[in-house]
Amino acid sequence: MKNFVVKTIANAAALAVAIWLLKGITLSGENTLRKVLTLILVALVFGVVNFIVKPVVKLLSFPLFILTLGLITLVINALMLMLTSFLAKELGLAFHVDGFWNALVGGVIISVVAWAMHMILPDDKD
Repeated sequence: MKNFVVKTIANAAALAVAIWLLKGITLSGENTLRKVLTLILVALVFGVVNFIVKPVVKLLSFPLFILTLGLITLVINALMLMLTSFLAKELGLAFHVDGFWNALVGGVIISVVAWAMHMILPDDKD
């Protein structure tokens, strides 16, 4: 349970940084509390997408992974972010990614920040 909470916090922080840095990734709400709750819910959706969909996509794209020496991972991360944006819209959450290039850069930012957050935050091993 602790690991799930840590991953959700790391995803929320990474998404917040991407929203802050990129104009093409937006999160809206009436007030700060609403924005924070939306961010946490979007982080949960992002975590579910990365847990369920991403392994299947990576398995199916394994030949492309070898062919591109791993660069296809950037595209997969962008597609997972775009899928999160779509699901957030369907769930009524005010989160939107505007286009593939914003998703690509956002995916890189989220990967780097999430990795840093996982290094800082404790997990079940501690």
